[in-house]
Amino acid sequence: MDETDRSENLGGLLLDRVRRLRPHLRSLTGDGVRATLDVIADELPIERHSVPSGSRACDWVVPDEWNVAAAHVTHVDGRRVVDLADHDLHLVGYSVPVRERMDLAALRPHLHTLPEHPDWIPYRTTYYHRDWGFCLTQRVLDSLDEGPYDVVVDSRLETGELVWGELVVPGESEDEVLVSSHLCHPSMANDNLSGLAVAVELARQVRALPSRRLTYRFVFAPGTIGSLVWLEHRADVLPRVRHGLVLTGVGGPGPLVYKRSRHGDRSIDRAAAHVVARRRGEIRDYTPWGYDERQYNSLGFDLPVGRLTRTPHGEYPEYHTSADDLDLLSGDHLEEAVQALLEIVEVIEHDGLHRNLLPRGEPQLGRRGLYPTTGGQTADDAVMAMLWVLALADGRTSLLEIAERADTDFGVVRAAARRLLDAGVLEALTSDAAEG
Repeated sequence: MDETDRSENLGGLLLDRVRRLRPHLRSLTGDGVRATLDVIADELPIERHSVPSGSRACDWVVPDEWNVAAAHVTHVDGRRVVDLADHDLHLVGYSVPVRERMDLAALRPHLHTLPEHPDWIPYRTTYYHRDWGFCLTQRVLDSLDEGPYDVVVDSRLETGELVWGELVVPGESEDEVLVSSHLCHPSMANDNLSGLAVAVELARQVRALPSRRLTYRFVFAPGTIGSLVWLEHRADVLPRVRHGLVLTGVGGPGPLVYKRSRHGDRSIDRAAAHVVARRRGEIRDYTPWGYDERQYNSLGFDLPVGRLTRTPHGEYPEYHTSADDLDLLSGDHLEEAVQALLEIVEVIEHDGLHRNLLPRGEPQLGRRGLYPTTGGQTADDAVMAMLWVLALADGRTSLLEIAERADTDFGVVRAAARRLLDAGVLEALTSDAAEG
């Protein structure tokens, strides 16, 4: 498939990437994480890194590695009522091994349902507290008699490793853009496979750019503990991070939503807010709840990292349930997320300060081939963008500020500035890309 065909079917390709990622039983650690990184490695030359179980990560400790061979609940008459083989969410994540016969009264405290959605399976974990459990539909639970039931959790919790994937796409500068997406959730398409699929596509397209001023670092790691491990082990990188984005929940319902960094006025906040607002999305202030932006923005690291989603976690009913499936995703929504991210990249790559070299009145654009030769017409968008640049390029006003003032897309203003630079009536001074 050539790039033209690819761009025309990008939404379908993104959905297909989600389908390829979905079958693997992911958690904080284990074979499912490695298998997920294998899928990503089919498209990107990621490097894998790991730390052993028991490693410190800030105030946290990497748990034992968890893997599961089978898990099921079977009625004494032979009916299997819950089986991990039927759905990855049936087993509470990080459940300890169990092999026991019990009646429903003893089993009931270990069963989790969603009474308000009787046909959905909830997602539950017990990462840092040794326990076990099963998730099932309320409808199945209501059908159970007193049993007894044979309960089997054939899992292993043992010394192993926490693994993450990383890709660095070098640019002219060592200043970095961090793009982070978590990969610890099983099965759920919007949270978190949409973020992984879009991050992979963004990495592909950033690698294909003819030139890059900034260096891009893509991190695919388990949520919370993975980002903390990364922060603990990348002390040399952190001073170079100038912009950052956490990606998740970008394929489901609702418009794009950008969550600002803790400071709220970093360069990434201004760039992303411009792009998302012009796509009729929503801009939200920082809160200390959500995804790995919490770790990157914490006081001890204070990185300029925002988050891009659609309807945020907990605000759509399918969140953390079996209903977060492929039917929840839209190829168009996934594609729009990629396009918005590429527009954000354009802003952080090319925003900067310029100076009008002919500030006394308007330069004569016509004789420079920049203005229609027939007068009396209303100025089109391209001409208006040039006039806005000339009007505001005082050496202190950035191209992004000009785009905001002109109420137009950054790309239109950037194209106008390029034409004026080529015509010799504009001078480039500095770039804002190095500012956090």
